[in-house]
Amino acid sequence: MEVANKKILVVGLAKTGVACARFLASKGAQVTVTDMRSQSELAGPLSDLTGMEITLELEQHNPATFLASDLIVVSPGVPMDLPQLVAAQQSGIEIISEIELASRFIDVPLAAITGTNGKTTTTTLLGAIFKHNGYHTFVGGNIGNPLIEMAGSHQIVDQVVAEISSFQLEWINSFRPTVAALLNLSEDHLDRYQSYQEYIAAKMRIFENQTEDDFAVVNRDDQLVWAQTRNLKAQLFPFSRKMELQEGIYYHDGVITYRHNRREECFPTAAIRLQGVHNLENIMAALACALLLGCRADDSFETVLCFDALHHRMEFVREVNGVSWYEDSKATNVGSVEKALESFENITLIAGGKDKGGSYAPLEALVRERVRHLILIGEAAQRMELELGQLTDTRRAATLEEAVQLAAEITEPGGTVLMSPACSSFDMFRDYEERAQRFIAAVKAL
Repeated sequence: MEVANKKILVVGLAKTGVACARFLASKGAQVTVTDMRSQSELAGPLSDLTGMEITLELEQHNPATFLASDLIVVSPGVPMDLPQLVAAQQSGIEIISEIELASRFIDVPLAAITGTNGKTTTTTLLGAIFKHNGYHTFVGGNIGNPLIEMAGSHQIVDQVVAEISSFQLEWINSFRPTVAALLNLSEDHLDRYQSYQEYIAAKMRIFENQTEDDFAVVNRDDQLVWAQTRNLKAQLFPFSRKMELQEGIYYHDGVITYRHNRREECFPTAAIRLQGVHNLENIMAALACALLLGCRADDSFETVLCFDALHHRMEFVREVNGVSWYEDSKATNVGSVEKALESFENITLIAGGKDKGGSYAPLEALVRERVRHLILIGEAAQRMELELGQLTDTRRAATLEEAVQLAAEITEPGGTVLMSPACSSFDMFRDYEERAQRFIAAVKAL
């Protein structure tokens, strides 16, 4: 792709936008960046552009600039229905995402991971497997470094592993992973998408440009995922923890079995550190991607055995008076909380935060069966109490610290206190990490 001397507009100056602007300027493009924030608000990102010939348009999105561009690169946080983007699209101007731009400069195999939950764990594990197998591996995308940083670097890379969000897939044209994995689907980001189906359609675009030479690794147990796979062009490679598969990877009776082209590999799970049914699925997806792309079975499983849970995903905090405390602040939607509840019994659940628009109904059976006490916080507390409150002992707390104190008082020895919010954190905290740290501090203070 030739970008020298082309007028290219980068929309949004978060980490991805800055990386795109730097890359394009280094390739000789005439780069303009636009953001609705002020120069003082963007002091950090702008410092990374110092010394580069880049035009800034701040506190506005000038329609004329959009229409005068040869190419527009959109950051993930920018909505597709931005009027200036709509007008540019109607005028025939090419609009692409950062992953689309990066993919045009990447000429090594790409493994891409998407899904509502588990993306970061699966992506990180897969990257570790490739590295342990001796591949020079770049891991990034929606976590860590944007893909465009790999395209712009001079490092030797044999394999790219990328976490991909639905936002990043909205403006792709030719983005084509060698192996693409869809882990699961549940309601999320309905504050951005007009419908659940629109969100699903965005996720499914990860397979859009694959051919019969590529692989689609999909969750056979997720009926919504499986229903979407009928028309895929790539070779279908399912994973399951509920059924035996003749072609695919599945779990049964303490063993993960991989079957492909009459080859079979077996991996006993007893010594795996990653706990929880959701992590069993993440492990199978990562192993499938790795083995399909040439990794050795023994080295790959050695990596799995040594891999610990990532922070803020069902992380054990401590035991107090016979009660185990777990922090799951990254569980910002109902689907991830379902997996967390499946992993424990006798639960005191602390949930709530900023409502994301989805239904809490999928949690009903698990709350009824496994949650002894439900403690609700944040803006979503009232709605969650309306939908789930009648199923178990339900209480409200004004702060997270108050919720921790209440949980300590009412949870009997042998129980588990789980902070798994099913909501974003922005009503009470800067982000999910601050929410996690506040919870951990409150638990350690007991």
